[in-house]
Amino acid sequence: MTEWLPIIMFASAFILILLGYPVAFTLGGVALIFGALTLGFDFFYALPLRIYGIVNNYVLIAAPLFIFMGITLEKSGLAENLLKNMGRLMGRVKGGLAYAVIIVGAMLAASTGIVGATVVTMGLISLPTMIKQNYRAELATGVISSSGTLGQIIPPSVVLVLLGSVLNVSVGELFLAAVAPGVGLVILYLLVVFIITLIKPDWVPGQVDYSEEEKMNVNNLLKSLILPFLLILAVLGSIFAGIASPTEAAAVGAVGAILLAWTQGKMSWKTLKSIGKESTYLTSMVFMIFIGATAFSLVFRGLGGDHLLTELILQKNMSPGSFVALVMFLVFFAGFFIDFIEIVFIIVPVVAPIFKGLGIDLIWIGILLAVNLQTSFLTPPFGFSLFYLKGVAPSYISTAQLYRGIIPFVIVQILVLGVLIAFPETVSWLPDLIRAD
Repeated sequence: MTEWLPIIMFASAFILILLGYPVAFTLGGVALIFGALTLGFDFFYALPLRIYGIVNNYVLIAAPLFIFMGITLEKSGLAENLLKNMGRLMGRVKGGLAYAVIIVGAMLAASTGIVGATVVTMGLISLPTMIKQNYRAELATGVISSSGTLGQIIPPSVVLVLLGSVLNVSVGELFLAAVAPGVGLVILYLLVVFIITLIKPDWVPGQVDYSEEEKMNVNNLLKSLILPFLLILAVLGSIFAGIASPTEAAAVGAVGAILLAWTQGKMSWKTLKSIGKESTYLTSMVFMIFIGATAFSLVFRGLGGDHLLTELILQKNMSPGSFVALVMFLVFFAGFFIDFIEIVFIIVPVVAPIFKGLGIDLIWIGILLAVNLQTSFLTPPFGFSLFYLKGVAPSYISTAQLYRGIIPFVIVQILVLGVLIAFPETVSWLPDLIRAD
């Protein structure tokens, strides 16, 4: 019975989280109870050193800085200007606004990396316009909610920073490896819209004529495109060129976001206080979960959970590829019920040592997990991207329409995940190319 204690502990935490208890305190509380009853309180002498390691982790400083950058850009009005101008530019193409939302979603992902801010911004600005222009509700909501999740995989991504820390791999290499899957997803999203315009032409309006007041202003378009592009170039360019570490680049991004907000006339002391408050709240939530997960992982390993899983794999004669497939299925299934941060801090620390022991490339695993976790924002009943969009959508948009709208985009994400599993070189080619240079 005692050998199954780690599994019972894991199941207990999972059930309590599903019942709605706070994740950080659930993980820490379950660890404290199981550890005290089985290993004794003296076992927890090692915990302060683990927590100090988290607080002292230089790489993790990038997380609050990227969060600060994203919230600053959200409040600067840059995303709003970009969406409006891009929509006007592509309004003469059939399905042009849908294409514009995907492109802008990718640009916001590369400049903010925060899913909630992106989905809410595009939902408030684009969804009423798309419905007014006779886009089918399923297509409009599907495009907006899925495009908003691109911030999970396109760097700079907070989830990649967290995965880099948990897997103990280079965040810079994760950023490089994520470029190809991120661009691939954007292209496939555009292809989905194009196919829908062919097979369901009534779902998409034809040419949209704007009034003189609404027509595109070239200067505004260039300004709305160039400013975020310069920020992306400063952050990602400095990392890929080897000039700055991800943490240093995140600091550059935070300062750059403040400057951009100031150029838009949207930066004031009151705005700065609001940005700081939201950034502190999100950062505190992430790090509290991290500390609870550290306690959970310490007790899980103290009870021999990692050895139990390794023995089960050996007994089943499971190959490394089969184990990867099993973990990806578990992560995908868990995404229906719990948030990506919870999966990163509950499941990943448990399986990471096994991946390492099997000799599997952890950079590849990190990208697989990031793409897989992206689906957790779209899969009902607890897809947070759907929650964000439903919160700002007009009352006549039903939950059923939201669920139907994301189906083709979830299928695309699963296909991309399958390609990445079958062809690992799609992940490694860019980091290998940069190393060769």
